[in-house]
Amino acid sequence: MSRFFSSRYASLTPYTPGEQPKDMQYVKLNTNESPFPPSPGVSRAVAEQCGKLQLYSDPESTVLRVKLAEVYGVKPEQVIVTNGSDEVLNFAFMAFAENLIFPDITYGFYPVFAQLNNIPYEEIPLEEDFSIDPKDYVNQNKTIVIANPNAPTGLCLNLSDIEQIVASNSDNVVIIDEAYVDFGGESAVALVDKYDNLLVTMTFSKSRSMAGARLGFGIGSKALIADLNTIRYSTNPYNVNRMTEFAGAAALSENDYYMANCHTIMENRTWTTEQLQKLGFKVLPSKANFVFAKSPRISGEGLYLELKKRGILVRHFTKERIKDYNRITIGTKEQMEILISAITEILKEQAL
Repeated sequence: MSRFFSSRYASLTPYTPGEQPKDMQYVKLNTNESPFPPSPGVSRAVAEQCGKLQLYSDPESTVLRVKLAEVYGVKPEQVIVTNGSDEVLNFAFMAFAENLIFPDITYGFYPVFAQLNNIPYEEIPLEEDFSIDPKDYVNQNKTIVIANPNAPTGLCLNLSDIEQIVASNSDNVVIIDEAYVDFGGESAVALVDKYDNLLVTMTFSKSRSMAGARLGFGIGSKALIADLNTIRYSTNPYNVNRMTEFAGAAALSENDYYMANCHTIMENRTWTTEQLQKLGFKVLPSKANFVFAKSPRISGEGLYLELKKRGILVRHFTKERIKDYNRITIGTKEQMEILISAITEILKEQAL
């Protein structure tokens, strides 16, 4: 830290993204990317916009917002488009949060955004089985953020639980982060016209194969979205580049391709879960494009390191409650077969 770094941020602990090593070719199961390429229309849209890069992007992302509104059954003025869903989350923290609560085991950016924006926050412990108890969030009178499905556990609340939380905190915004909802969860977008305090955030990074494009969005009441746009126009009105906007619109036009890929990933998730369980693993029932698993025969860190030696990356966390687990992205069937073969080999070596 230099002597010029502001004291406001001296205690800030930044988010740690999943590792992206370049020393060899890895089977990459650590950052929850899609194993499938974007649909053909996305590539065409990007190519078409390349010749117009001398022009600013549309600050309102009109083409994409209209398409999102059509797909999700809302009005365009109920949609904000952002540089990844991380940006809309940060905007929401800035715009709505005086005090925050979220689970103690969840997406690691929540405490970072809270610290960055100097917002007091409380972490609510997950249940022993790593589930979220909705009653912990009822009548809290604070801004609430819940990832649903949760990360890194993959567990999911049902829509009635979400509605109970939103309805009981009518004077505060409830943010439901649905980065993984397309892999078996139930979206809360159906509730945004009923509750003006609900903000749902989503991303193109997971189910729509666009992690490298950095595209996210939020859906809520017209007034909530207007507030978020006040923050956006005060920071970076051209936050989404023109190639990304049109790529997103093209992806939505070919939505069947992506939903079919999600179905394949869910099938591969079931197969991987069954194979891990046959090897003695405890695997949480995931509704995301990853599984969270631990073995009684090897530590979480030990398995992570042994897999890395074999060219397979998974995500290991050091937090005490989850240090024996690894989060494993679900890839192609071939990738998952490579993973299971490697784990089988590792466990045999452990037994010697």
